[in-house]
Amino acid sequence: MILLELFLTFFRIGLFTFGGGYAMLPLVQEAVVQKGWMTNEQIVDFIAVSESTPGPFAINISTYVGNETGGIIGGICATLGVVMPSFIIILIVAKCFDKFRKSKAVEGCMTGLKPAVIGMIGSAVVSIGTTVFFPNGVTAKVLTGVPFYISLAIFGAALFFTLKKKISPIIIIASSAVIGIAAGFALNL
Repeated sequence: MILLELFLTFFRIGLFTFGGGYAMLPLVQEAVVQKGWMTNEQIVDFIAVSESTPGPFAINISTYVGNETGGIIGGICATLGVVMPSFIIILIVAKCFDKFRKSKAVEGCMTGLKPAVIGMIGSAVVSIGTTVFFPNGVTAKVLTGVPFYISLAIFGAALFFTLKKKISPIIIIASSAVIGIAAGFALNL
């Protein structure tokens, strides 16, 4: 039963995700937490792993959630579920491309979807940011903890180097992981 539920849950997520993996984060978070498969903290960890491993984010996160929930077969079911809608839609679009290309309805649909995708990505940023920066809720105590400022510094540096210096995201992710590991060891000594 869990295998079918994984497939159907990620099929629905794949069906309603426009704009790539980050746009699917609110849907994944809602479904996975609501079903009790994972906590918000576990999802943040899985996002970090999904971002740090090769391959498309949507496939990585669905595979990890499925594997954690239903073992290897669960990972396969979740992955198939998330890619199947895109596969079917691309087949249909490829078959009917000439008819769709000049359609005002398709053009209007794409115009309407762009702001919605940005809104979903923004929602994911706020939700995940809250979990990362305020894991125990927003309190004054958070502002006195060293981990908060380390996370804030890593975030600020990553943002700066991505936007201003155009450094590769791979270098930023690897550097952030190294800094996080070093800080973790330094704080636990």
